[in-house]
Amino acid sequence: MRNDPRSHGLWENSAPPAPVTKALADEVQADVAVIGGGFTGCSAALHLAEGGVDVAVLEAEEIGFGGSGRNVGLVNAGMWVMPDDLPGALGEVYGERLLRLLGDAPRTVFDLVEKHGIDCEAERQGTLHCAVGAKGLAELRERERQWRERGAPVRLLDAEETAAKVGTRAYAGALLDKRAGTIQPLAYARGLAGAAIAAGAKLFTRSPVVSATDEGRTWALRTPNGTVRARAVVVATDAYASGIWPEVRQEQLHLPYFNMATPPLGDNVRRSILPERQGAWDTKEILSSFRFDRAGRLVFGSVGALRGPGQAIHRDWGRRSLARLFPQLSGIDFEYQWYGKIGMTANSLPRFHRLGRDVLSFSGYNGRGIAPGTVFGRCLADLLLGRISEAELPLPVTEIETVPRRAIREAYYEVGAQVAHLAGARF
Repeated sequence: MRNDPRSHGLWENSAPPAPVTKALADEVQADVAVIGGGFTGCSAALHLAEGGVDVAVLEAEEIGFGGSGRNVGLVNAGMWVMPDDLPGALGEVYGERLLRLLGDAPRTVFDLVEKHGIDCEAERQGTLHCAVGAKGLAELRERERQWRERGAPVRLLDAEETAAKVGTRAYAGALLDKRAGTIQPLAYARGLAGAAIAAGAKLFTRSPVVSATDEGRTWALRTPNGTVRARAVVVATDAYASGIWPEVRQEQLHLPYFNMATPPLGDNVRRSILPERQGAWDTKEILSSFRFDRAGRLVFGSVGALRGPGQAIHRDWGRRSLARLFPQLSGIDFEYQWYGKIGMTANSLPRFHRLGRDVLSFSGYNGRGIAPGTVFGRCLADLLLGRISEAELPLPVTEIETVPRRAIREAYYEVGAQVAHLAGARF
């Protein structure tokens, strides 16, 4: 996209074509307008259209242009925070409701993939959260306890079991979550968009919203060449928010995250690394993640931006890290390299906002966009369809919180990742 191989990398190269769309070029009437063509926006549009609502999606660039088309592709349950922390942060009712929703969210993703025949390399083998040292193992032991108290199918593996499933002895253990899995994220976003269009949604790409006017009973959303008038608006831009309703961006710190993919590996090597095809990541503060794609490429990622000096620093770190984890990959280079940004909130939890009269938004996915984005999009559809009330949503309405010293802190994250990776691969 935009002829930039570092924006979507492997995912753009290997995803099926996006559904045919065009830029908005006239005036369109709709019941609901959705701003953003990622997981949340396309899920909302799909479920609204299936409910008989006339919906129009306005995407500033292309389907999946933001975080939806750039991430690792791990379909995880829950959030980064410990399960027991959610009731404390959100209250007992919302905390437990959000845990139930996000605990079941991967199933929703895979059910949609199956229902709509989305070709997105779906693997339902679970994920492995890998423990680095005794501290990491203690964290995973507590996470296992809290999830198992809620009936989740998670199990803490010892070092030997972990070595067999990952293919390295670098980890003290791992938490296997059978609810989770992996997908090709850009292919999934395109598949959701195609399903929404098939259900009757109108989807316009290369159509940034340049102004929004509350006309009383409707909103007028103007793009460079057209206007959508709708009674309600869903803002589904998350970390890539800009222009209209930039407040969504103001309460998030952008954390850069990159991925690099090897060439397709030989059968013997592929059998020695993640032989059951789980997705994996570790417990380090500057974490690493890795998973396979359908063609046998190992996709390896971490915190950092592939620009300026970071491009060489992170690439060299990735080569050293892979060699330490998997000696059989010594000397291997990367076929693709790309990066994006994760929107982090102050408490590492998503937010629900009313940005205006009948203007609704979920945002702040904190690196967990696939499953939460899908189910939050469905929640917004259910709310607008009258199937649930606002009090039944998984999050309370909150005001926007502006992050202090945001630019300085974001620069610190980017430079800090370079310093950590320049120092080498330590386990």
